[in-house]
Amino acid sequence: MLFLLILTHILSSTAAPLADPHRRSDDSCKDIDNCRTLYGILWGCVITIFAFTWVSVHPNVPPPHQSAIALFWRKLKMMLIAIIAPEIMVGFAARQFFAARELSQEFNFSKTHGFLFAMGGFVDPSGYVVVTKKQLEDKEMLEAIRRIDAEDIMDKSKGDAFSKGVALVQGLWFTTQCLARVHQHLVVTELEVATMAFAAMNVFTWILWWNKPLGVERQIVVGAPRPPTELPPRTELSLLDRFSTALLGNSREEDFDESGLTSLPDFWSLAIADGEHMTSVHVLVRWIIPILSGLIFGAIHCAAWQDDFPTTAEKWLWRVSSLAVTSIPVIMITLGLLGPQVPDELNELLGIFFLILTIPYVAARLLLIALPFAALRSLPASAFVDVNWSMYIPHL
Repeated sequence: MLFLLILTHILSSTAAPLADPHRRSDDSCKDIDNCRTLYGILWGCVITIFAFTWVSVHPNVPPPHQSAIALFWRKLKMMLIAIIAPEIMVGFAARQFFAARELSQEFNFSKTHGFLFAMGGFVDPSGYVVVTKKQLEDKEMLEAIRRIDAEDIMDKSKGDAFSKGVALVQGLWFTTQCLARVHQHLVVTELEVATMAFAAMNVFTWILWWNKPLGVERQIVVGAPRPPTELPPRTELSLLDRFSTALLGNSREEDFDESGLTSLPDFWSLAIADGEHMTSVHVLVRWIIPILSGLIFGAIHCAAWQDDFPTTAEKWLWRVSSLAVTSIPVIMITLGLLGPQVPDELNELLGIFFLILTIPYVAARLLLIALPFAALRSLPASAFVDVNWSMYIPHL
């Protein structure tokens, strides 16, 4: 309710005078009861990023017999990727969301079944993952999956509505504070702007993975055992295959046999059609959703265009980096859409140019992580003035 009151008040008049005329962007914090500390600013941002990322990242089912340290490191790596390149995580979540939806429609089971299938949660008695639609053509295998109750699958999840609700409340409270600071003409630090951008990206992932079980560590055995002569050879994915699955999903299925896997790579999702078989949904999943999320991420950083920075060099590094992470995705999606329409000899050049663009993009992302923390060494006085919440409480 407080969030809606503040938002309505801001939208009602962008030029509305301040309720407290003594509050200006150059105010110093003289009243200890109405001040916040550097530690408070830092802690609020870090805990918001951690809370949102921890509950939004849903890894695939890990290989069997993993230690607690290995499981934690696996989750931590995905969290770091979600922080450095959140649009990759959004694209991954989108691919699995549409895959789960297609599976539930085609094979008549729930989206929860579809998510567990897409994340490598089913294995045959020989220990190989059941992960292809071809395997579901086996009626015995399909019926074995259908017999598993969706509630039993969600019971394996380590996340619940309470944990997600706590993260949501933290995110809404943080957003409310930032909106109130803007309305009261108080400084919003670059770290808070960056936190808002990360929160926005995690909301995308959170919504797409709402029905995906979180933290499943044990696979469910389905189907009948296969004779040794029918067992496929063990498949090992190359580094290129793993990079390809991270960016585009399983788009090179002709290069290896998924039925030979005992677990799925971290960013595995079902194959997306290519070329003439690509529909508007496939284009949406492969390109538009992750690139749009990256564009929004950069645009939020551009909101700090006129902020005060410790040095002029840092201000221009922020501006250039914000423009880079906003504009480069537009160029990338254009290249991705042009790819099927250009001659084969130019496709390779487009691919090289695509890879070249990733260098300034990654550099800009790293700068947008480092600069907000560097700016904490010299914040404007108004950054420490707390929000006056009483101005939003109706007086009788």
